[in-house]
Amino acid sequence: MALEWQSLRAWFRCTEMTKIHLDRKKSLRSLSMILAAFLVATLFSHSFLIATAFALFVAIFIFIAQQRGQSKRYSAIHGACPDLVDILISGVQSGLSLNESLVGLAERGPDIFKVEFRTFAESLYSQGDFKSALICVKESLAHPSVDQIVEALLISRELGGAELLTILRLLGKFIREDLALRREIEVKQNWIKNSAHLSAAAPWVLLLLLSTQPSTVQAFSTPTGALILLGGLGLTALAYLWMNSLSHMPTPNRIFIEESSGKF
Repeated sequence: MALEWQSLRAWFRCTEMTKIHLDRKKSLRSLSMILAAFLVATLFSHSFLIATAFALFVAIFIFIAQQRGQSKRYSAIHGACPDLVDILISGVQSGLSLNESLVGLAERGPDIFKVEFRTFAESLYSQGDFKSALICVKESLAHPSVDQIVEALLISRELGGAELLTILRLLGKFIREDLALRREIEVKQNWIKNSAHLSAAAPWVLLLLLSTQPSTVQAFSTPTGALILLGGLGLTALAYLWMNSLSHMPTPNRIFIEESSGKF
């Protein structure tokens, strides 16, 4: 067991280093895109103000896209929960204990959960506190479906695990039905997101094309022109955020947060 624990620690450190590397790579990619936007706008317009405004527009767009990346992670966690439940059911049916089935998720589970369950395994082997280790997984993932799974596992364990398979099957069916409904609604709302992209980008692409004319460059090289560019950036960002909010699916409330945090 000591050897397995050391292996898990090594895997966890490797995963953390990979995560830091990916964050740095993402930051460098964003800076490269902003710089490229500035250079392209400079080549078209030969105006520092227009090039700066265009680069700021790209920076705002990248920032909003990164925020949406968190929403994509939320959706990815939701989409992987049925597979997580199925793997747990298979593990228990094959004769593994609940602890062994959960530890096995560090290797056999959906990719988006592997880091959290490696941490779970490490905590379980080092401290031996099943509930605390599982609640750490719940708080790290911070998703209502994960909350439901974790609470079902904790309740089943307290009751002796007699109805664990029945609970997991019912929970897996419920999560699948909820996921199918949300995906159907998201498909119908995709046109709003596409409209937001086009509406935000069109004025700035038009400005970039018009900036090849000396009269356009001269008009935006004045203090008034700079204010118009600044106001345009603000209005574009607000309009884009507003249109995205119209297509945003409401997020279900998490359950048993206060109890898990030790407030009760």
